[in-house]
Amino acid sequence: MSDPKITLADVERLGPMEIERRSFEIITEEAGGRIPDDDRAMIIRRVIHTSADFDYIENLCFSEHAVAHALEVLRRGAWIVTDTTMALSGINKKSLALAGGEAHCFIGDEDVASEAKRLGVTRASVCVDKAARLGRPLIYAVGNAPTALIRLYELIREGSFRPELIIGVPVGFVNVVQSKELIMQTDVPYIVARGRKGGSNVAAAICNALLYQLDGSRRQ
Repeated sequence: MSDPKITLADVERLGPMEIERRSFEIITEEAGGRIPDDDRAMIIRRVIHTSADFDYIENLCFSEHAVAHALEVLRRGAWIVTDTTMALSGINKKSLALAGGEAHCFIGDEDVASEAKRLGVTRASVCVDKAARLGRPLIYAVGNAPTALIRLYELIREGSFRPELIIGVPVGFVNVVQSKELIMQTDVPYIVARGRKGGSNVAAAICNALLYQLDGSRRQ
């Protein structure tokens, strides 16, 4: 027996914000009380909204007071640096600008490309060094490159760079799990998607969840 056909009568007619509101209602219903009732909730729900993956309820790991600390540094104008242009494009720049912050990605910079070629390393790892030289409060959001997390770990261990928060959610297979675990062994505040799952869209979703808590524009 074939599955019943879907018709236009089955489609909900909703406006853009109504679609988002309804999506978060569904997430809350299907989560069944598994999402913690604290400042992590909005981040977890928005990552599920982005990925349609309820595994993030268990996979997203937060260092103690990570969300509160991130909100405080964003209020003070911290910048966000990402490892991919995709993550950069997904961050709500208007909300970030309201707090006096900026978002940057250095992966396409010519000096980064030439230095990576000279050293025989990835551009993502050289981007970390470039961010470290900015000498200002940063949130570093990694959605693709475990080599960026590894380089962050090295610089933290050396004492030459300390981001205000690391969002560590690269997706994939090679060194993905290991790089995330390294970050969780530091004393730097973090939000990490343990395991293989993640992505630039997830990194941007976490950034936006923080920003929306900050400006109060969306309360899901």
